[in-house]
Amino acid sequence: MYKKIYDNPDIYTIYIPLPNNPLKNLNCYVIKTKDKNLIIDTGFNSPDCYEALISGLNELDIDISKTEMFLTHMHSDHTGLVSSVMNEDSVIYMSEVDYKYVKLMLDGYWIKNEENYIKEGFTKDELASLWTSNPAKIYNPDKLFNITAVEDNSRFNIGQYEFTCISTPGHTPGHMCLYLEKEKILFSGDHILFDISPNISRWPTVENSLKEYINSLKKIKEYEIKLALPAHRNNDMDLCHRINQLIHHHELRLEETLEIVGAHPGLSAYDIAGKMQWSLKGKSWHDAPVQQKWFAVSEALAHLDYLEIENKIYRKSADDIYFYYIK
Repeated sequence: MYKKIYDNPDIYTIYIPLPNNPLKNLNCYVIKTKDKNLIIDTGFNSPDCYEALISGLNELDIDISKTEMFLTHMHSDHTGLVSSVMNEDSVIYMSEVDYKYVKLMLDGYWIKNEENYIKEGFTKDELASLWTSNPAKIYNPDKLFNITAVEDNSRFNIGQYEFTCISTPGHTPGHMCLYLEKEKILFSGDHILFDISPNISRWPTVENSLKEYINSLKKIKEYEIKLALPAHRNNDMDLCHRINQLIHHHELRLEETLEIVGAHPGLSAYDIAGKMQWSLKGKSWHDAPVQQKWFAVSEALAHLDYLEIENKIYRKSADDIYFYYIK
């Protein structure tokens, strides 16, 4: 199913279902011109997503040989179907930073990731189930694909329309937004979502993911934007207002994290996350699905990193597990 959402350029949304996932759907955007087309993001490498994407592209009469692709970031709900949809010689724009993570995801990343999360308080039994249930792992692309690397302020044309790449690290280390300057349209990927908060996690090559994310939010405020198109769900509010909301959300989350560490010194990140407020649909932390716990702990770690760098908390290791304390 597709919907036309803008004229000149002709912009369409293909709604890609994400079954059993709180994100609900991916908004795959298609920009169609007489000369060339652009697809933005793909959905999971799963039958449901593939059927929805191919059906939408066929209904729009998209010729892949005359189509390029832009990937906002490396997560599997955005890259999963690249190899299934695009030709081997297709132009696929992506940041070099996130492309390196795509390579890692296909070669040993999850083993190292599991080791790190055990040090933060997860049990081996809980993490073992993620190998078969975590969509970030199981719905990745089948194989590596070639990219045309882009960086901050890289530009390319689709027909008569010029697109500008905006580096917005935070949600992932190499997340990119895409901007139509003349039309003042922003494709925000997962950088700015409007009815849910993007997950901000610890990344092994990034010192302070949360600080990078907040700086990237402030960066987008500098652009004149009339229409922001997120990768998930809807846009139903003013962009600057939403940016302020997201910054405030993380300020409150930092306060909450600091209060928990102060009130309960010597907890692991896993146990700290268990005391934080999450939307678990009535479930207790103990009964929450391990996939939800994994995302919650990853976000708790980003906030703990921020507070540690700000010299407000510290951690020390005992029995190969990290425990956090107030300074």
